[in-house]
Order: sequence, then C-alpha cells, then structure tokens
Amino acid sequence: MPEPYIRIALADDDEELALLDRAVWSTLHAVQPAPQPPYQPFFDERHAPRDYLVAELDGRVVGYVRLARPTPLAANAHVLQIQGFAVAEEARGRGIGRALIRAAVREARERGARRLTLRVLGHNTPARTLYASEGFAVEGVLPGEFLLDGRYVDDVCMGRGL
Repeated sequence: MPEPYIRIALADDDEELALLDRAVWSTLHAVQPAPQPPYQPFFDERHAPRDYLVAELDGRVVGYVRLARPTPLAANAHVLQIQGFAVAEEARGRGIGRALIRAAVREARERGARRLTLRVLGHNTPARTLYASEGFAVEGVLPGEFLLDGRYVDDVCMGRGL
C-alpha cells in the first residue's frame, strides 16, 4: 500500500479540499449545519493554505489537517491547535489520519510550538482513539456543549506536549 504524500496546501487545492470537506460532513465531527449552495471558498482570510497540511494518494487529495493558534494572545503563542481534520471515506483505514496527525506534530514543533491541542466531540470514538494513540490526553470535558441531531454531545479538550 503506498504511503501518503503530506505537504503544505496550495491555493490551487481550494476546490478539491472544499469537495472533500462537503463529502465527509457528519454530525460525528461537525457542529455547523451541513454546507449548502452557494458554497463558500475553502480558503479565506482566516483559513489560509499555509495553515493546512494535505495528504495525497495517487496524486489526489484524500485528507487534511489544519493548524492554528487557539488565541491571538502572546502568552499563548507557544500553543498550536488542530482546528480541522478530514480523511476521505474511501481512504480511511489506510493510515492517512495517523500520517496527518504525525505530520501536524512535526509541523507544530518546527513552528516552535511546545503544545498541541484539539477539541473533539465526545461521541467521535474513532477520532478520540486515534488522538489517544498519538499521545493526546483528555484535559477537560464540556458536558452537553452541543445539541446535535436532538442529542446533547460533550466537547472533549485534548492536548499533548511537544
């Protein structure tokens, strides 16, 4: 099985990433309503290509992870946060997600971060299992933070040192 090629996103990836994002939308991981036309561009002033690592298989984008600062505060500048993560359905179970998380850890270190954090919905067992296996620990839980499909869902805060 070929290894994914992980790289920084390019502006030209906009449409392919937007299609991927819409294809994988689910209340398993999304708290916003399902995207509806007219669709917004994937990249904008808050979501620049340099913030994303993308995974390619056979020349096709099959996943991404977004790294961002959780706050604009100088006292928090040593922390980066995963603020977006997706793997195409047909590419799941092939190590793409794990490769993206490992690349995000490397990239965060290279950017000088000392911690990497993320938030994940409590019912997203596959993602929580992946994060835990890559060294992330639960650092807090916001019980019933979101109402999704008629159910209250916890928001789980996870993090790890770098």
